[in-house]
Amino acid sequence: MTLSQSVLLFGSAAVAGAINSVAGGGTLVSFPTLVWMGVPGNIANATNTLAMAPGSTGSAIGYRREVAGVPKKYLLLLIPSLIGSIVGGVLLYLTPQKMFAALVPYLIIFATTLFMLQDQVRRWLRTEDSEEKEATTGWLIGAGCYQFGVAVYGGYFGAGIGILMLAALGMLGMRDIHQMNGLKNVFGTLTNGAAAIFFVFVGMIHWPAAILMSIGAIVGGYGGAGLARKMGQTAIRRLVILIGFAMAISLFFKR
Repeated sequence: MTLSQSVLLFGSAAVAGAINSVAGGGTLVSFPTLVWMGVPGNIANATNTLAMAPGSTGSAIGYRREVAGVPKKYLLLLIPSLIGSIVGGVLLYLTPQKMFAALVPYLIIFATTLFMLQDQVRRWLRTEDSEEKEATTGWLIGAGCYQFGVAVYGGYFGAGIGILMLAALGMLGMRDIHQMNGLKNVFGTLTNGAAAIFFVFVGMIHWPAAILMSIGAIVGGYGGAGLARKMGQTAIRRLVILIGFAMAISLFFKR
């Protein structure tokens, strides 16, 4: 990498880390940057997954008190999260480079759309006329199948899985948004972590970029969070949506 490329990668990861600490969606900044630099899409995706992992782990730890109060049976969803993420990672590994490159703009549009709908889903999950309900065994099995599909997508691409997991927990009857965010972060950490380990094992990581971006994400998450909070979640979300769609359109033209 040249010096300018290194600065760009570090900067994009720092911005992604700051965005993730406040609103989520940082992947829509860091991943396309790798692709624009000429890193093959599947390698860029694997590298970004590894680089952003420390931030998601920190978020999961931050919600440890909320997760401690969640009924233990919800933790059964960790099993499909683990299996699905590995399946998704294997699918990415087996996908030809040219095919994944063609899919990248559509994946970014899909993830950006999910991110754009996040507020609407959160409002739906927090409706005052709906009470916390205990999930039945049938609902839990259905949620496990759904979570498996989410984890496959997470291992394959990853951006936007948070909103998909929140929807599943809402359908199970959960209404405490803090507990839901805690579980979402735990599932997301396992999904991204398992996929990242698989990518390391099969040699899909661009190590110079991964190391640089990991440092950038940590620095951005810690130092940039204050600035991001001053901007406010609404401004941050609009910025992420704008960047996501702009990156997707630019990658269409680049092809």
